[in-house]
Amino acid sequence: METVSTPYGRVPVVGIVERFEDGAVKSCTPACEAVFETPLGPLCAQHTTDDLRRRTVQAISFHHTGALRALPLERPTRITTPAGTMDVELVTFHPDGSLCRAFPLNGKLSGYWTQEDEGRLAAPLELATPVGPLGGRFIGICFAPGGQLLSLTLWPGETVSVPTPIGPLSARVGVSFRVDGTLRSLEPAKPQAVPTPAGFIQAYDLDAVGICGDVNSLCFGRDGGITRVSTSLTSVLASGPHEDERVYAPESRESLCGDGEREPVPMRLEFEEGLARIRTRDNVPWHELDLSIWTLRTQPYLVQFVNPFGRLSCAC
Repeated sequence: METVSTPYGRVPVVGIVERFEDGAVKSCTPACEAVFETPLGPLCAQHTTDDLRRRTVQAISFHHTGALRALPLERPTRITTPAGTMDVELVTFHPDGSLCRAFPLNGKLSGYWTQEDEGRLAAPLELATPVGPLGGRFIGICFAPGGQLLSLTLWPGETVSVPTPIGPLSARVGVSFRVDGTLRSLEPAKPQAVPTPAGFIQAYDLDAVGICGDVNSLCFGRDGGITRVSTSLTSVLASGPHEDERVYAPESRESLCGDGEREPVPMRLEFEEGLARIRTRDNVPWHELDLSIWTLRTQPYLVQFVNPFGRLSCAC
């Protein structure tokens, strides 16, 4: 049995060992039990499989310094984090050895094991966050090297009520924070009116992807003001010099269902001191408006769709 040398001791491995240019181990797959001493305590790497959730042994990876980068665990293991105590099946680390991300579950989705199957194993957690305790089912929790909570990623269909500078908002997909504890962003769970330099906008992103909660469509500045928002239900009217007027509204695209169906495309808006940027769809340039010249106001954008808040189902 081949073994490789790591800062944590010698590890029996099977299969290909990936290395950095200087020969240091980049990733390897344990052949038998291997315990790593970490700031979270001793952790046993995954080395066995089962017929459904974990059909292969996942590799351990290392930073170039030799410090652990990602460690799939043999069994659910209780760890203590700055956000609370939880059972995890996968942890990742920053180069300094501090906890980066904690994943309560780590099953591999396949034709035999679906997202719904995995989700039924997700136990609700109550986590300490900069905006107070938040409870729900979480895919992953991200921390800064100093231990500050940076983001929460929610299971599909899970929502939490988040205290924000503009009042409580219902969030799905994710919530993120800055190192100083201020709220950075969240993904609105439903259309919600939020105040912006242009006026009130119905914030909701039809294209939100629930993979990671680090970056979300509704963003807040350190002062609590809205700095970015997506909408399919609000248009913006810009009044400029010489009685010029421009109208910015969400566009539409052909639905994946075909048959001539159309679905709305979220319009993106960004705000900073004295400036607004608007993009009516992806892959087109941003329109920049100097707010010392242009006056903005909003109005409802009525889309003639039966279901404006979600995607059309192609399953018949």
